[in-house]
Amino acid sequence: MTSGIKKLINSVDSCVDEALYGLVRASEGLSLLKGHRVVIRSDLDNLRGKVALLSGGGSGHEPAHGGYVGAGMLSAAVAGGVFASPPPASILAAILCLHNAGAAGVLLIVKNYTGDRLNFGLAAEQARNHGITVDMVIVADDCAFDRPSKAGRRGLCGTVLIHKLAGALAEEGCPLDQIVLKMTEVLKRIGTLGVGLSPCSVPGCLPSFDLPPGDMELGLGIHGEPGIKRSKVASADEVVKLMIDQMTNPDSQSHLPLKSGDSVVVCVNNLGALSCLEMGVVTRAAIICLENQGVVVARVMSGSFMTSLEMAGVSLTLVRANQETLRLFDARTTALAWPHLSNVCVTGCRYISDPPLQCIDVEFVGEVFHVMRKTLERVCFTLLEKQEELNSLDRAAGDGDCGNTHAQAARAIQEWLQDHRVPGCPGKLLSVLAGLVQEKMGGSSGALYSLFLTAAAGHVTEEQSSAAAWASAIHAGTEAMRRCGASACVGVLFICLWAIMCLLTKRATLGAEGTCNLTAQAGRASYIAAERLTLPDPGAVAVAATLRAVLEVLEGQK
Repeated sequence: MTSGIKKLINSVDSCVDEALYGLVRASEGLSLLKGHRVVIRSDLDNLRGKVALLSGGGSGHEPAHGGYVGAGMLSAAVAGGVFASPPPASILAAILCLHNAGAAGVLLIVKNYTGDRLNFGLAAEQARNHGITVDMVIVADDCAFDRPSKAGRRGLCGTVLIHKLAGALAEEGCPLDQIVLKMTEVLKRIGTLGVGLSPCSVPGCLPSFDLPPGDMELGLGIHGEPGIKRSKVASADEVVKLMIDQMTNPDSQSHLPLKSGDSVVVCVNNLGALSCLEMGVVTRAAIICLENQGVVVARVMSGSFMTSLEMAGVSLTLVRANQETLRLFDARTTALAWPHLSNVCVTGCRYISDPPLQCIDVEFVGEVFHVMRKTLERVCFTLLEKQEELNSLDRAAGDGDCGNTHAQAARAIQEWLQDHRVPGCPGKLLSVLAGLVQEKMGGSSGALYSLFLTAAAGHVTEEQSSAAAWASAIHAGTEAMRRCGASACVGVLFICLWAIMCLLTKRATLGAEGTCNLTAQAGRASYIAAERLTLPDPGAVAVAATLRAVLEVLEGQK
């Protein structure tokens, strides 16, 4: 393969054709037009008497445009080479195929790039010479430049939304001239802006531009064309606000007019390499930013809709929506890449469910209130003190966060102690602690501690808090962990517990050190070769430190 950025392809020359092959073979209802890079509906008979929709452009923007072929969206899509406009011959072949299927005219949906306009325009003229009714809608939704060039605003992810709205109208039997008229009006109410964190690279080539580490570029195009400015990467909230402010700035000739009370459809589009986690964060930021401005968020779509190969970045598309617009968005489509959207307005929709009422009375104060509080404070201090030590041990076999997770639990308990009185009933205290570590600690450690504490809580009450009761509680906790598949962890815990129950602090430390010879059966450490694990288990060290802190407080009460 030609040198360049690593790609998981077979060859530069064949990657587009093989990608189209993969799309149609994995999708029911799609076919390839022989001799052309055209994805077309297999059920062409259903087009008879309806307007057919044809779009396309360079490859590298997947799922655009082949992923939007289906009932209720595109009738066919034409693909060019990577970032290259498709040839007029293939566009014309698609038009002829749709016409021969009995379509009542063909609408071309074209992004505002010179190559696309020329090639689709030429094919349209050739089709008219065949007596075919053809019209064209040019999508120019870029809000980046205050004063666009003579070529006009670029066509971006708003194109996908035009596919959906026009496709719904065509499916209803709307005539071609009316679809064009309605889409022309919608285009006045749509805007898109992108931000890039990294460049992209055409297969076989080096990156299309350089972007220093820690920088981002606002307003770049979907082929890596320059944006309007570069700056240091900021938080997601700050970046989204910057984007929306730029898109709606009335001083810009390419702005989208937007005021409080307007309803919008929001499209959060992954440009290629953002993680799903980041996409969720950006989607949240977009919703909150718009709602803070009094804008009603009617619909939200978040995902990869028009990408730029492996570019790390995101674009936001806003459509000012009326009831007709929302009806068309909600209309059914079989297109593979269109998301299943809720038809309920996002703003005003309840999105947090109340948890079940807790039956634990955490305000009860018993005789041992001061001892329990002092014990908890000492445990928290110890875990925070050992945070980096535990992280260091965990880096040898895990992801290096054992100290952090225990510190999170310690801080959560400290915060709880500031606002609540410690219940004098040991069982109630264990239940409270189980809830705290489950919610705040996270990971396997949080689940294990919560499981142990929950099971142990029922064995120590105001009436039953003797040594025998505590032994029974510890046994119940370890058995609960074992039943849930944490037998290896039980062994680690038991080494520490046995030592502490014998009031031998030194034995607890030695017990933790003895875990050097234990083979991990679960968690990330289970994937590490045994011979590489030469340090004690950080979880065992944390347990030993916790129990040692408890013992020291109790011994101080003698």
